[in-house]
Amino acid sequence: MTASATGVGSLPGGDAREAAKTVTGSFEEFPYLAELPARGPGADMIGRSLGLLVDLYAHVEPSGWRISDRPGRDTRRARSWLGEDLDALEEFTQGYTGKLKVQAVGPWTLAAALELHGGEALLQDPGACRDLAGSLAEGLRGHLADVRKRIPGAEIVLQYDEPSLPAVLLGRVRSASGYRTYRAVDRQVAESALRDLFAVHDGEVIVHSCAPEVPFGLLRRAGATGVSFDFSLLTEREDDAIGEAVEDGVKLFAGVVPGTDGPLSDPGGSVMGVRKLWRRLGLAPGTLAESVVVTPSCGLAGASPAYARAVQAHCVRAARSLADNPE
Repeated sequence: MTASATGVGSLPGGDAREAAKTVTGSFEEFPYLAELPARGPGADMIGRSLGLLVDLYAHVEPSGWRISDRPGRDTRRARSWLGEDLDALEEFTQGYTGKLKVQAVGPWTLAAALELHGGEALLQDPGACRDLAGSLAEGLRGHLADVRKRIPGAEIVLQYDEPSLPAVLLGRVRSASGYRTYRAVDRQVAESALRDLFAVHDGEVIVHSCAPEVPFGLLRRAGATGVSFDFSLLTEREDDAIGEAVEDGVKLFAGVVPGTDGPLSDPGGSVMGVRKLWRRLGLAPGTLAESVVVTPSCGLAGASPAYARAVQAHCVRAARSLADNPE
């Protein structure tokens, strides 16, 4: 059994063909659709996902993305860049069969980032949150159908980016003024919205959150088949929830390699913490390779192009080390 590796989502630079070439060259067995936020608003993960919405539009204000009554230049630009990225990926995946990951921002991070007309986050309006989730579900169905048509041999893995989910659940998202926080979203409401969105795709669905206090239990109950996280932010408090998730068949997309420039340890050293976690949880070392996917700790948009390439190659070698020496 070989352990696998993939990326999180973003890369530095603005050249779609170069990004697709790098991703498919680095992760021959698990490429992903790269995001290139350096191109500007609409290429960032929030803007790209807002471009997928059906009958809901947004535009850029100095404070961020705000709801619009009709599609404008920002929506068109987001859709155009997504098309460009898909064209490039299609070119470099001719005849490809195997796993392919596509990312979209999840409903709670989107609700925390998107402003209503008055400037407050959409998160404060439960009805608007429901509408947003429904619009995202519809947009994703179309997006997934497009990816399937372009790369028919792909086994699509859908990733929801939810970096704000812990803050949403803990009532830590700040209001527009910064003087107060929005009320915490009820955990059952959050779980139910995620469950409905996971049902959009009949294949693997993972959730990425590179924030502390990832709600492993909630994501497992909502039906996520994998959780992607920054391994350095784990504490032993999460051990039980992680152990239950793994025993339930949930894959861990372990972000063990820093996402910004710095010295890289040897590949075996990068996954030492994963081996220690396994021992602490009392799990069989033989299950490591099938349960863990090695990734950078977060997106690579803030890295230099050379470091981004090096990190992706490093993840592949670290995954191999995990499979060869699980103990």
